[in-house]
Amino acid sequence: MCYWERRNIGSTVEQKRVSHCLGSITTRGKHPPADIEEAAEQHMATVNGGKIPAERITTIGEFVTGVYLPWIERHKRPSTVKCYRDIWEDHLKPVCADVWMKNVRTFHVQGWLNKIAEKGLGRNSQKHVKSTLSAIFKVAKQQGYFDGVNPVMDTTISPSAPEPEETYAYSLEELNSILAHIPEPATTAFAIAAYAGLRVGEIEALRWEDYRDGEIHVSHSRWNGHETEPKTAKSRAPVPVIRHLAERLEMHRLRSGNPALGPMFPTGKGTPRMMNNLLGREIRPALNRCEVCRKSEGDHAKADHEYKRDNQLPEWHGWHACRRDLGTNLNHLGVPDVVIQRILRHANVSTTTGYYIKAVPVAVRDAMTKLENSIPRFGHQLDTWLPFEQAYVIERSGGPGRSRTADTQFRNQNVESIFNRLSFAVGHEHW
Repeated sequence: MCYWERRNIGSTVEQKRVSHCLGSITTRGKHPPADIEEAAEQHMATVNGGKIPAERITTIGEFVTGVYLPWIERHKRPSTVKCYRDIWEDHLKPVCADVWMKNVRTFHVQGWLNKIAEKGLGRNSQKHVKSTLSAIFKVAKQQGYFDGVNPVMDTTISPSAPEPEETYAYSLEELNSILAHIPEPATTAFAIAAYAGLRVGEIEALRWEDYRDGEIHVSHSRWNGHETEPKTAKSRAPVPVIRHLAERLEMHRLRSGNPALGPMFPTGKGTPRMMNNLLGREIRPALNRCEVCRKSEGDHAKADHEYKRDNQLPEWHGWHACRRDLGTNLNHLGVPDVVIQRILRHANVSTTTGYYIKAVPVAVRDAMTKLENSIPRFGHQLDTWLPFEQAYVIERSGGPGRSRTADTQFRNQNVESIFNRLSFAVGHEHW
């Protein structure tokens, strides 16, 4: 059947001739069969009874580019916007961009998800695609571009989708080995991730005024040059600093000219240094060296032999593996899950226990206990290296591991004692 309908075409309302298939016709009479006539009446009743105004009848592609993406740019973090945009461009746009939004039903969405699953995406990737599509229709309904139940609601991802790979957490031995092989200021940045559990964007945004009273006060985050609020409301919180990290921070401050204000990791122009640049220029070259000539992989192109990585060097598994390491080691030291949640600043404890605490074999636990009891305190030469007044300030403040906040839950759980135990358990670097 054919009929006329007013639709939004390129931001202009136009009257378009629309065809709709009702079923196959098996007779050649002047009048269609009764079931076809009934289907036509039902379809036209739906069209004529629609609550969506003509100016909001549009395709999914036009809605996403004209309404949805601008909406999330106003309300979401830049990194989140990029994630949604990539999912749309890479997965959803090819299968549904030209579909009229008002006509979408659950079986349409299920068909798109099935087609996307044929690419071999993992379970989490398929969940992200589905949640993005659901968010698109949620905003469409809020803005009057779609009427009815969200068609993504009763769909499912492929039951045979590959399970996500196990995430990685550094061991204390790996942390110490990485710290021993990478140069400054990468060493200090990595130590903050390892011993305070800050996210890489939070490290990039750190300023010296954020470090006071033995705590790092997380108040900002950076991503690709964009400064934003921390990831969640609970991410904006002070993090106690163990003595091992405090000594590194004081030495980093002295190497930087003893600043009181400004970026903790500045560029030559005084702007915050991007941690991805630090990773590419200092960390990876230091950890990926040829076992024959000791050149980094990037400088090995003109060598007279084949590059073979030195397997004696520790491997890089990302900044976030430090947060998992901290959660796992605090758990090993007997710290309650709810306190680990507060230290890592998660919105809920299930995130902490589900993703940031790794099972440690009994043999590893025994080895860690021996390590904990045998490692001397880091920075034993600090007092002779620092001026007397600065060493006195550190001692007078009550120790960098002591929290002065009024947070009663932290106080009740004796966070100072917890971080002192963690400080004693971390490794030792020879100077």
